[in-house]
Amino acid sequence: MNTQPQNGTLASLTFDNRFTRELPADPETLNRRRQVTGSCYSRVNPVRVAAPRLVAYSKEAAALLDLLPEACESREFVQVFSGNDLLAGMDPYAMCYGGHQFGNWAGQLGDGRAINLGEIINQRSERWALQLKGAGPTPYARTADGLAVLRSSVREFLCSEAMFHLGVPTTRALSLILTGDPVERDMFYDGHPKEEPGAVVCRVAPSFTRFGNFEIFASRGDIKVLKQLLDYTVRIDFPHLGEPSPAVYIRWFEEVCRRTADLIVEWMRVGFVHGVMNTDNMSILGLTIDYGPYGWLDNYDPNWTPNTTDAAGRRYRFGHQPQIAHWNLAQLANAIYPLIEDAKPLQQAVDLYVERYLQGWKTMMARKLGLYAFEPHTDDALIGELLSILPSIETDMTIFYRRLADLDISVEPLADISDDAILAPLMEAYYVPAQITGEYKAAIGNWLRGYIARLRKDNVAPEMRRLQMNAVNPQYVLRNYLAQEAIDKAEAGDFSRINELLDLLRHPYTKQPGKEPFAEKRPDWARHRAGCSMLSCSS
Repeated sequence: MNTQPQNGTLASLTFDNRFTRELPADPETLNRRRQVTGSCYSRVNPVRVAAPRLVAYSKEAAALLDLLPEACESREFVQVFSGNDLLAGMDPYAMCYGGHQFGNWAGQLGDGRAINLGEIINQRSERWALQLKGAGPTPYARTADGLAVLRSSVREFLCSEAMFHLGVPTTRALSLILTGDPVERDMFYDGHPKEEPGAVVCRVAPSFTRFGNFEIFASRGDIKVLKQLLDYTVRIDFPHLGEPSPAVYIRWFEEVCRRTADLIVEWMRVGFVHGVMNTDNMSILGLTIDYGPYGWLDNYDPNWTPNTTDAAGRRYRFGHQPQIAHWNLAQLANAIYPLIEDAKPLQQAVDLYVERYLQGWKTMMARKLGLYAFEPHTDDALIGELLSILPSIETDMTIFYRRLADLDISVEPLADISDDAILAPLMEAYYVPAQITGEYKAAIGNWLRGYIARLRKDNVAPEMRRLQMNAVNPQYVLRNYLAQEAIDKAEAGDFSRINELLDLLRHPYTKQPGKEPFAEKRPDWARHRAGCSMLSCSS
């Protein structure tokens, strides 16, 4: 009799769990808050929840695990990915790590409300770690309860998948499940807590290792475990680099620098602001990780941050993200220095980040503007002038770049076109028409004439240019107010908007009939509303 589990089911998941098998474990098994030393993780089980209910799942993330839709819609799936049941082979644990928060060393942090269920190997021999966020306290939870609320879970679930479809490196989200348990949160930290519906997201990534995983052991002088962790990381996540050695550690760090540069370029391309770029929120794989108080630029403002905690210093503002990534990489270099004992190659790798980012950013901006290639003698000034004009009045970043593709660059004579006529295709991008003064019209008009002249030099067919620009400038992004509308409906028991957005954002570069409202500017009601403008870390 055939007793093999059917492919595509939960029973067919093959767990490997090399992280817990090969790295040192916390010897204490009691789940109490404490400093954990000499260990990469602590074993801990998720808490049971009262009445789990599936809100949504990603069929694309499920495909990474070889799971069929029937498996994701089963009662067993809901029980497992709410934390109520464990599958054979799962070995739940929370990782130990530290980090710099807002520029200051914070000591031990760790997975305070994330519990890794284990790592599976799929049919393509890919390794995927499964992690529940909001599944209860761990030894790293400090004073928190380890839970998550629906509003933050909706945002994490939707944005993880939206970023993937935009082409931005990211951790993934398999499922969003209501727990049936209330969770108390003080959303504004103003002494007015209230109960909110609890939820759990299952996150998926090849690895959830962060810069802070290395920093904690370096800070404690625990070089033995630091080396064990880096050797493991090289062998499992970067096997193409060869067997671990000081030379390979340097090549590993160089690759982390390159991946991080590429990631930040993509954030800047689509107008994403992470909001809390602490070193414990930086992935060694160059993935977007930890969707907390993130936000999308509506009007282009390089000084905007979505994080209320960062409102005063604006350390993690949109335009500062490249510099913060650079600073964070320097902290990672400091952490692994004891294994190399030579600062020069580490500094060279950090310098490589700068070169990689600047080159990638220039190439990306050329693509956003529909240029065949970046030409420094003309395009440095062209792009610099545009980025000085855009924030001068409230200009929707997503709509502006999308509408640039519709410019008619064949009109003659170019010098005789009025400012009003040349600006007409872009009017949809402006939030406050009264801000469009004669001075602004002259500035943007002159820029557009220079831009059209530059496009003509490339001699690319208009339709080809439009296709190329529309492939990098999205029609739809997960605007903050759209996520908040989905949250409002979900808290009232209606999950339809979550699934509608999930479906919409599968094709962010393609106009979708009947979905025009999702491509519009932020409405005035959302300008200052909590969840639509700025967010706290409360979740």
